[in-house]
Amino acid sequence: MDCKQAVPLIHDYLDGELSGTQAMELKAHLSTCAACHKRFQQLEKADHLFRSLSAVAAPPHMTDRVLRALPAPHRRRSWTNWVRRHPAATAAAIFAVVMLSSFFSLWNQDTDLIVRGTDLEQVVIKGNQVYVPADHTVRGNLVVENGTIQVDGAIEGNLVVIDGSYVLASTARISGDIKSVDQAVQWLWYKTNQFFASVAK
Repeated sequence: MDCKQAVPLIHDYLDGELSGTQAMELKAHLSTCAACHKRFQQLEKADHLFRSLSAVAAPPHMTDRVLRALPAPHRRRSWTNWVRRHPAATAAAIFAVVMLSSFFSLWNQDTDLIVRGTDLEQVVIKGNQVYVPADHTVRGNLVVENGTIQVDGAIEGNLVVIDGSYVLASTARISGDIKSVDQAVQWLWYKTNQFFASVAK
């Protein structure tokens, strides 16, 4: 055992934490090394002196004074911690809020009549009124936004009315579905489906 190994073992020995084998090796080293033996004696005296001291009682109200002197703990807001722990979810939530707000603002701003379909030659438009005359047949889907549609003829497809109304005459024939979208959530769902359908083409 050399001196570098012996010095930390001296402290362990004085604390009573040294095993029997290591204690024997340390005693063997101390008997041959004067420098380590001298250090051991000094530390042993300091240890005895420290153990002989009586406990000193703290002054009254010492705990209160120390606690008052400590700075107030900095409390972080719980939502900022959550944001830092979940950056991907935060980005997705912000994106969703921005998209929803833009969709709702577009929904509120749409006031012009819009008519879409593949066979608009069969449709008559007067102001905000859209007509499918009795002797006309619209082949394909027909979409009317912000207006009223009256169907006297036939539509070979779906009829979608967004933020408007429809009137069907007794002679009206629609081979597909009739969808009426009046509320913002339904409008958003319709627009989302329309977007994905256009991307898929």
